[in-house]
Amino acid sequence: MKLAGLSLRYLLSRPLQAALNLLLLTLGLGSITFVLLAGTQVQRAFERDLAGIDAVVGAKGSPMQLILSGVFHLDVPTGNVPLAEVKALSQHPQVAQVIPLSLGDSFEGFRIAGTTPDYMAHYQLRAEQGRIWQQPMEAVLGAQAAAATGLSPGGRFVGNHGIAGSGEGHGSTPYQVSGVLAPCGCVADRLVLTSLESVWQVHEHHGADEEDRKAMEAEREVTVALVRYRTPLAAVTFPRYINSTTGMQAASPAVEVSRLLRMLGIGGDVLRAVGFVLLLTAGLSVFIALWNAVRERRADLAMLRMLGAPPGRLAALLVCEALWLALAASVLGLLAGHALMALAGGLLAERQSLPLSAAVLLPQEIWIPALAVAVAVVSALVPAIGAYRADAGELLNTR
Repeated sequence: MKLAGLSLRYLLSRPLQAALNLLLLTLGLGSITFVLLAGTQVQRAFERDLAGIDAVVGAKGSPMQLILSGVFHLDVPTGNVPLAEVKALSQHPQVAQVIPLSLGDSFEGFRIAGTTPDYMAHYQLRAEQGRIWQQPMEAVLGAQAAAATGLSPGGRFVGNHGIAGSGEGHGSTPYQVSGVLAPCGCVADRLVLTSLESVWQVHEHHGADEEDRKAMEAEREVTVALVRYRTPLAAVTFPRYINSTTGMQAASPAVEVSRLLRMLGIGGDVLRAVGFVLLLTAGLSVFIALWNAVRERRADLAMLRMLGAPPGRLAALLVCEALWLALAASVLGLLAGHALMALAGGLLAERQSLPLSAAVLLPQEIWIPALAVAVAVVSALVPAIGAYRADAGELLNTR
């Protein structure tokens, strides 16, 4: 305890130098913590939302855009496809289930998705308030959508054309909120879910006669279909069948998300590299500070030797000083990483994007203090060896 107290006093005797070293260590550790939190949560979100979905079928275009718009609701849909062709997919011998989705409208930035009860069952969604829709023009709100809009069961709202929420409002066909979903931690939290019939009713001409109505029903479309395979072999043959024999395209979520994570990983690698450069700079700064401390404290170190302090105690004094920096930087670095995560999560929440939280503690974060200690010990090693080898006469030399 005396050694720890003495080393802390020595550290505080040079506040500017200590603050600079602490800042560099904190920035490095904070950057690495942020990358760890963001990367882990993004990967978990993708895995959670894609669970059980083997293929996404929609209009031809970019496969990644199809995945981002149809599963994660983060991009503009590639277009619509005929409902009749999507229904035909369910008859394919390699297909176990088809869940259609009709997109294109939104409410206060939250996307309105027309679908079937199978979508609710797939994500194991349940109503926390009210009930699931039972007839057209009823809708249920995800937990995040309900909290942001303030709607509750019994409320009414009007959807807007377009996913940005700035398009023309469908004032003649308002929705009634039948329920609010319990938080699921998945993409449904930021959606407004209703039946396919509701979406068609909003966009179809209501003054048409019986013949026109039948014609419109025959021309109905959906945006995407989420497909679950019956056999693993379908992963090889089904997308090829769709892409080559129909006017639609089939995208593999596993392939596209792997490609997306590699693209995102480049940015993460850059930020991680910046963090390690900052740690290297901090280590060098700590090394220089402790090396100079040995020269500046010759009289103090000599006095300790004359009072009976062994050489190992002098070396431990310098290492302990570096460990104080590591301890403080570990705490501040973890706090800084979580603070950056809170800022990023707030910005993404405003845009109804991926849910990222700062209130997540990962087992991997235990390596942050270990990394700080390693940098501190390595930086203090050479000055500590110098103090260990010096004798009292050398320390008293004031040349």
